[in-house]
Amino acid sequence: MEITLKGDREFDAIPSLKTKCLRINLNENIYGTFAEIGAGQETVRQFFRAGGASGTIAKAMSAYDKAFSDAIYGIEDDKRYVTEARLRKMLDHEIDLVEQRLSREEHPNKMFFTYANTVATIDFAKKYKGHGWVGIKYQLDPNQGYNEIVLHLRFKENDARLQQETLGILGTNLIYGAFYKYNEPKKILRYLYDHLDKDQIEIDTINFAGPVFEDVDNRLMSLQLVKNGMTDAVMFAPDGNNVLPARVLYKKNILTLRGSFRPVTKVNMDMYKKSYDMFIKENKVDIDKTQVIFEITLSNLRAEGEIDEQDFMDRAKLLCSLGQTVLISNFQEYYKLVEYFSQYTKSRMGLAMGVNNLIDIFDEKYYRHLSGGILEAFGKLFFKDLRVYLYPMQNEDGSVTDSENLKVHPRMKELYKFFKYNGKVVDITEYDDSILSVFSRKVLKMIANGEDGWESMLPEGVAKLIKEKSLFGCETEQVHLKD
Repeated sequence: MEITLKGDREFDAIPSLKTKCLRINLNENIYGTFAEIGAGQETVRQFFRAGGASGTIAKAMSAYDKAFSDAIYGIEDDKRYVTEARLRKMLDHEIDLVEQRLSREEHPNKMFFTYANTVATIDFAKKYKGHGWVGIKYQLDPNQGYNEIVLHLRFKENDARLQQETLGILGTNLIYGAFYKYNEPKKILRYLYDHLDKDQIEIDTINFAGPVFEDVDNRLMSLQLVKNGMTDAVMFAPDGNNVLPARVLYKKNILTLRGSFRPVTKVNMDMYKKSYDMFIKENKVDIDKTQVIFEITLSNLRAEGEIDEQDFMDRAKLLCSLGQTVLISNFQEYYKLVEYFSQYTKSRMGLAMGVNNLIDIFDEKYYRHLSGGILEAFGKLFFKDLRVYLYPMQNEDGSVTDSENLKVHPRMKELYKFFKYNGKVVDITEYDDSILSVFSRKVLKMIANGEDGWESMLPEGVAKLIKEKSLFGCETEQVHLKD
């Protein structure tokens, strides 16, 4: 019996890497291959060192040479190697080989798996820190289909050897979590950082698939990545899967709308459509290389200090139903959002916002943590080719506030005039004045109180979706659709 002393406190005992590897190695039914490209064979090395690997590892390989890699897995359309498509080809190819080479009749209890990664570590000049795709395809029952966990990571360390070691630890955590923590997908995310620090690695995309993850909503997993501090922003597409932000944003003109979208209203969509029409007419904007992003910050997801996950899912479903790409971020200030986009593109950007949001941008209190204060923030916000498209606000007396008559703090008045004069702030003039009195909070209150008339304030199809799925606490006698 374990000895405890007076004053001892309970704590979570994290299994060592050796313990994790041994538990898998000593299970006679877990059997598979390791295929690692670009950063050595760091994950499988952990399993070899732990001992007892002969019954677990069917094959360990690293098709490091591009010609050999192409011969084995084929050539990608974009001729790149560190991509999700490449990783999935590796997983499918290696698991097919295991199935072909081992008879199910002779090994009826074997649970096959393939772990793979394709990675680029830091370059010699140390300007590009590197990134990679990591995944596992595996069974939890010989008679069951395969499950998949696929993630994208970014290295933060400045040494290739350290990055390799970090990758080996992450890979071990992923394999162990896949087999022994599969019933708690949210916890799998946290366990990925066992024996790692968030200063070593960033995970910005993860997707679960397969029989044991049928009930997992990958959009909710996106939220967990940001909530747990694993990344500053995640992106998901209308199909419900998380997508790599770099793939969506790379060298694109970006138009962003930030809001609570609780729920999305006709005003939101009018702001989007009218600002988009203005944006694509700008110089240097290629309509074929333009991406619209609906962004929600964590500050807009909090309820009583905690993130209301159901509330988040309600918003996500509505935005997806409208075919939008959504970014969930930790960026309370707009300049941080622009800095984030600047990692992926140097093309022109646009921010569509309402009057109140613009007034907040010119509030000094948000920049007290910066040594250069508001001037530093504005330097980061506007030094790129950025323009603000301002949607007007209707006041209680029926008058309209726009960029010509809005009031900022007296100390900020001249600064505001500078940006206005230089065309960094422009009005959305072609707007629908019949919907200016529509606010998300008003709609939400009407839904909560069971009032009539809120349906007409929302885009076509959204009210029906809210009723059918009972979103935002909406009560209805209609039959619920399956998600």
